[in-house]
Amino acid sequence: MDGVLWYLLASSRGGPTRVRIVRALNERPRNANQLATELDMDYTTIRHHLDVLLDNNVVRTAGGDYGTMYLFSDQVTANWSTVEEILETVDPEEP
Repeated sequence: MDGVLWYLLASSRGGPTRVRIVRALNERPRNANQLATELDMDYTTIRHHLDVLLDNNVVRTAGGDYGTMYLFSDQVTANWSTVEEILETVDPEEP
């Protein structure tokens, strides 16, 4: 999981956006619309990055269709020290 997290958050082109999503979800679970509003980003962009995070078992969903909330997966929670290390490494101001 460490390698996946480093790749998705620090090495790939979409990493800065996914870092912003991870930081927002760390505050509290949110749905895609709430994330788009809070991060001032297009909803479809947010959904794309959430799908990438879902496909790689970084986040999981709870709830129904429109109100689907995104939370961290158990694997990410177990590897939270790696997430913290990545968040300290990447530029926090990167859009």
